[in-house]
Amino acid sequence: MSDQSRPHRTAAVIPAAGRGVRLGPGAPKALRALGGTPMLIHAVRAMARSRAVSLVVVVAPSDGAAEVRRLLDEHPLPERTDLLVVPGGDTRQESVAAGLAALPADVTSVLVHDAARPLVPVETVDAVIEAVRAGAPAVVPALPLADTVKEVEPGRPGEPEPVVATPERARLRAVQTPQGFDLATLRRAHEAVAAVGEGATDDAGMVEQLGTTVMVVPGHEEAFKVTRPLDLVLAEAVLARRRATDAY
Repeated sequence: MSDQSRPHRTAAVIPAAGRGVRLGPGAPKALRALGGTPMLIHAVRAMARSRAVSLVVVVAPSDGAAEVRRLLDEHPLPERTDLLVVPGGDTRQESVAAGLAALPADVTSVLVHDAARPLVPVETVDAVIEAVRAGAPAVVPALPLADTVKEVEPGRPGEPEPVVATPERARLRAVQTPQGFDLATLRRAHEAVAAVGEGATDDAGMVEQLGTTVMVVPGHEEAFKVTRPLDLVLAEAVLARRRATDAY
């Protein structure tokens, strides 16, 4: 069967092996409660809401895969969505690679989604998938910037830093997830881009290093990343509104 005639199957990989230190001490960030339910569960459900996603692979902490599996079993997904839990690595790049390695042979495209973006709407997920299936090798959802951005010469934390440039704001976008890829393209990127230090934190950036064009589709304000305590407050408010108006 040629690549053109192969049926499309899309999987989602959710790296959830990090500790999330910026949210403070306690459980790993992905397991922090949002509306009484771990953020990871919200993120998994966000992927499963897309009818195009038939498999979700959760990459768990290397010493916590069994715990994550039990947690996910307590929150079943629709019958059409398969679920797989695999142990991750020390960096996000290693964890995503572990998720890709676990994908079955019939998967043709993949989403990589942050567990810390629990409220991404299904419309955004579908827009990314549709762009990949239409032929884009790599797609990211993104929003225009509201603030002016300054490039600085980094200094010590808390000290003044000199501005070296002011990028043109109209050309900048704040990138979100899920990022979508032709699976073969993303695998090539992970094979070609060596992990340096803490490794790559953006899979689309790895694809760019191959010389491949990454396309942007509109993101959504509610797909923000829950990184700091104030983000969690905002996420609780968004979730409460959804539950009040949409039977979420």
